[in-house]
Amino acid sequence: MKTKSTTELLKELSGAASFDEFVKQNREFMIDKSLSEHLHELLTEKKLKKSDVIKKAELSSDYAYQIFSGTKSAPARDKLICLAIGMDLSVDETNGLLKLAGLMPLYPKNMRDSMILFGINNNKGVCEINEMLFEKGEETLG
Repeated sequence: MKTKSTTELLKELSGAASFDEFVKQNREFMIDKSLSEHLHELLTEKKLKKSDVIKKAELSSDYAYQIFSGTKSAPARDKLICLAIGMDLSVDETNGLLKLAGLMPLYPKNMRDSMILFGINNNKGVCEINEMLFEKGEETLG
């Protein structure tokens, strides 16, 4: 299936004669799933078990299961980052997850975010990333 980048979609949207025409031409590239659905797709795609991800993410099981079930309608950004780390998601996958939840993606110009990005890129776990954050006087992931 062909994909279009956000940049491509923005360019087409700015030049569109009408919104309806833009949607007609780009419906297949738009996100139409919930955060919960996306998380379940990732679990299936990566052949992961929720319980293993939650343990690796170092989250309370109650909170994490609420995110997975969709009953936690507005999960905290740091909690989603922990889940992403627990699922061994790439930076792009992590940022996609954050954007889908309506949260700011990790931003390398932000010191704390750049440390988290470094950790993700270097396959660090939540505990290791938290140690790095703590040592530099940044707020840990929780």
